[in-house]
Amino acid sequence: MSPSAELLDELLTLATEAASRAGALLLDGRPADLGVAATKSSPVDVVTEMDLASEKLVLELIGGRRPEDGYLGEEGTDQPGTSGVRWVVDPLDGTVNYLYGLPGWAVSVGVEWQGEAVVGVVAAPARGELFHAVRGGGAFLNGRRISCRPAPPWGQALVGTGFNYVQQVRVRQAGILHALMPEVRDIRRGGAAAVDLCDVAAGRLDAYYERGLQPWDRSAGVLIAEEAGARTGSRPGLPADGDLTLAASPGTFEQLQTRLEALGAWHD
Repeated sequence: MSPSAELLDELLTLATEAASRAGALLLDGRPADLGVAATKSSPVDVVTEMDLASEKLVLELIGGRRPEDGYLGEEGTDQPGTSGVRWVVDPLDGTVNYLYGLPGWAVSVGVEWQGEAVVGVVAAPARGELFHAVRGGGAFLNGRRISCRPAPPWGQALVGTGFNYVQQVRVRQAGILHALMPEVRDIRRGGAAAVDLCDVAAGRLDAYYERGLQPWDRSAGVLIAEEAGARTGSRPGLPADGDLTLAASPGTFEQLQTRLEALGAWHD
């Protein structure tokens, strides 16, 4: 059974409020002496006090409004629910960018119904941007409908990517990039997966791929890219997953997926 239009409206409204309020907290509340509060997979995979404050705000807001929903957040919250709805949240995507004062960071709020992403909101307040999508309803940037770019010739594709924080994995990923770079227009590394996926949706990138993304990294952004007309996936025949997340304009998607499969980009 599909969610009702009323439920989708409610979820979109709450997701937008959560992402916007957390984004404002991060933008306005960033201390001048912001430092690293903890590390995760490696010494360069960092968490700041503001990651934790943003997660707390979002979790309390959603939990207060919809206590029966499930919730999965990057900073360790994993709560089962009973309503069929699960929130998949990255309270600060692009933490290293944020730590260094770069604008490429965002709050990503995805909502699943019975395991399928149905609502996605990505707030990038340092860029003055709010992306949103509801499955079947198109993708929007600051209220204006957006769409991905028409596929260029393969040699003119602008491709975004990202890298793992574990050194030996990054070395492998650099080898994939070394093989791919001479074939395309250029490569961009933005540092925030949700933002990169939204940039595909807005026609700022022809394609984006990355290995090792977690559900909170991709939930909202993949839906927004799909609703903007992009194709998404992993290895041929598979949806975007932790092995590989790929989003691109139709035509470019098939070419990039073929090359990444040949290069073995789905394994370390």
